[in-house]
Order: sequence, then structure tokens, then C-alpha cells
Amino acid sequence: MSYQNVFQRYELKYLITKQQKAEIIDRMKNYMEEDEFGKTSVRNLYYDTDNFRLIRRSIEKPVYKEKLRIRSYRKAKEDTEVFVEIKKKYDSVVYKRRLAMPRKEAMHWMESGDYEGETSQIAGEIDYFLNYYGKLEPKVFLSYDREAYKLKGEGEFRVTFDENILCRQEELELGKDAWGTPILEEDKVLMELKCGGGIPLWMTDILSSMGIYRTSFSKYGTAYQKIIFPQIIGVKG
Repeated sequence: MSYQNVFQRYELKYLITKQQKAEIIDRMKNYMEEDEFGKTSVRNLYYDTDNFRLIRRSIEKPVYKEKLRIRSYRKAKEDTEVFVEIKKKYDSVVYKRRLAMPRKEAMHWMESGDYEGETSQIAGEIDYFLNYYGKLEPKVFLSYDREAYKLKGEGEFRVTFDENILCRQEELELGKDAWGTPILEEDKVLMELKCGGGIPLWMTDILSSMGIYRTSFSKYGTAYQKIIFPQIIGVKG
């Protein structure tokens, strides 16, 4: 049994220190609360072509770009629920389509191209993606510790903090322990503001008073540029 989610929103990214993170959490406590996930260990398998076509294209900063990944929020057994996700970005707006299903079904789908779940628009989009790019394989395991907050009461505004972002190209399985090479300095945290429209004024005031400004940052892109591409050049050289 699988179910689907659709997201359309802006995702604004900021690289901050752990001290700044603590201050932001303290200053937003009257407006935000931990979401249903709270603190989690997020694991991702990013799929790509043999020559990393998807991430190389993304790094070029085109108007439109897309990625395919499988995500779990804990060490996944065969029957653990995971999310097969297509993440698209067009003109600064993020569109995410995802299907939840047991890890065993997700891996079978990615390896064989045979989807055995219920027919849906999202399943069709993922099938089209797989057929369009040809053979896709898991290329990178990315894990990190996340704290997630949501707006109290009504509203879609969310804030997440990601630390200990690790990358590896071995043991590309969601059932393995989280380990790898850090892609950020030890004291750095990636903060993301996720919203359907504008940022709340109180959050704008917090960021302005602390001198914190937006940055462009991709976990997979950073892993490719800092770790994977240098290795490729080293092997070929």
C-alpha cells in the first residue's frame, strides 16, 4: 500500500553557526513548535546516470532542474516506510512529488522499473522520469540530523535545521548505518525556510537583526563538487 504527497513551495536556505541556530530557536519559540517528525536522522539515496548528468545539470543553475531520491527517516528494514521523491525546481519554486511505500517495494521499482503499487499521477511521473533518463543508479548516500519546526496554529511555514551532513559512495543502502564524509564545517548548520508565499515578518526581523542572509546550497551538489568530482578527476588523471 502506498500513498502520495504533493508540495509546491519556496525553500530559502541559510548557512549559520550552531550558536546562531540556538538563538533563532529561542527567538521563534513564541511562534513555532516542533513538527510531527521533530528530531530525526534523515537518510537519502540520490539516483543519477553513470556520468552524473542530473547533478551536473543542476549545478549549472538552469531555470528548470530535477532530482530523484529515496528518503527514510530512520535506518530502514525491508518493510520500513520510505519515500520515493521527484524534486523539481522551476523559477525558484520547488515542486516535490513523493510516494510512500515499503523499502522493499521502492528498491524493486528502482532496480527493475516495475512499479507494483496503485496507479497514480505521481507514479506515472516517476515512471516517465526513469524511462526518460534511461538506467539510473544510486550514486550517493546523504544523511543528516534534522530538527523541524512548524508554525503554531494555521499556516504552512516551516523551519528545518540540518547538521552533521555526511556523504558517501559506498554502502548505498538505506538499511545501513549513517556514516560518511562531512560536507560542511563542524560548526555550520543548514537552515531552510519553507513557505508557500512570504516569510513571516517576525522571522524577517530575526534574520535582519542577526545579519543572516540567504545562500544557494544543494547537499547533493556540494557533495559532487567537494568530494565526487575531485575523485573522478583523480581517477582519470
